[in-house]
Amino acid sequence: MYIVHIADITMFYAPASGGVRTYLDAKHRRLGSKPGIRHSLLIPGAHLSERDGVFTVPAPALPFGKGYRFPLRLAPWRNVLHDLQPDLIEVGDPYLTAWAALDARRQLDVPVIGFYHSDLPLLVSNRMGSWVTPNVEAYVSKLYGNFDRVLAPSQVMADKLIGLGVKNVFVQPLGVDLQTFHPSARDPGLRAELGIAEDTRLLIYAGRGSKEKNLPVLLHCMKRLGKRYHLLLVGPSMPALVPDNVTVIDEFRPAQQVARLMASADALLHAGDQETFGLVILEAMASGIPVVAVAAGAFTEIVSNSCGLLCTPNNAQAMANAVRELFSQGSVTLGENARSHVERHYAWDTVVDSLLGHYYAVLGNTLPLRALG
Repeated sequence: MYIVHIADITMFYAPASGGVRTYLDAKHRRLGSKPGIRHSLLIPGAHLSERDGVFTVPAPALPFGKGYRFPLRLAPWRNVLHDLQPDLIEVGDPYLTAWAALDARRQLDVPVIGFYHSDLPLLVSNRMGSWVTPNVEAYVSKLYGNFDRVLAPSQVMADKLIGLGVKNVFVQPLGVDLQTFHPSARDPGLRAELGIAEDTRLLIYAGRGSKEKNLPVLLHCMKRLGKRYHLLLVGPSMPALVPDNVTVIDEFRPAQQVARLMASADALLHAGDQETFGLVILEAMASGIPVVAVAAGAFTEIVSNSCGLLCTPNNAQAMANAVRELFSQGSVTLGENARSHVERHYAWDTVVDSLLGHYYAVLGNTLPLRALG
């Protein structure tokens, strides 16, 4: 007999998803191996189905949405939750699935936790302009004010929620797959594959090429660094016109392939100044390479001086200077420090144990009664 049944619900789950899917998959695997715990994951799909505790709930595909689906009907999600009878629900997005979870709470009388993965007011203002920000902030305040506890992946995100009047906000960092992203994934043949000299300093950026990633800063940085340095851009929506010392892999690549490229590079380069956490930073550090990123968003919380360097945002010259400084300090030693740092602080087992602490705190004294009932 299980002791507690936890259900996660989100629309942020697609074949090429980023941090949210990584978090949910890692959590599902680890909770599934813990005695006394049942974990269910509700995600959008073409039709209703279940496999190994993962339930797909019908939702239409987004046009040009790269596999994402946007739920339009609350009832199917609420009904699956009602049938599952979980002891606790965690919400992973601020849209219809969040309201379905709150609706199910009224029926089931169970606590609901909201994980604030994305800075919704900032995302909307980037696309529609700042005139919508007050309305979006009011929406976030109302929605997350309904949850029994709110988790944020970084202090900067927690502070934004607290500034909107949300109570019971706790910082809960994400983790990294220390087995997949490992220095042993290094491929000495990558430089030859890219057609660059063995003594070329190879930099990498992996992720989406969206506007907030500030890829033009990386390209201008590479122009300043010159031919002794080479940048590999990996991911969908990458720019087509790049300097001669930049190679583009303009498509989503599975984690194992990204891990090989990461471990074979000398450092990660990241100019995004709106990151809510920065999972790719941890993946690089786990791969044994240091980081050059901007001093903005959550990066100031996860990149220490022993693991890399931070520079002024939106300043290609400052980033180029930081890259040169990184190599003068010794990129190999910094990479070894980075690996040790994530092993100590960001292993998924550590993260999941911390999550369970939040769950048990919210469940409180109701847990033994529900488990035995």
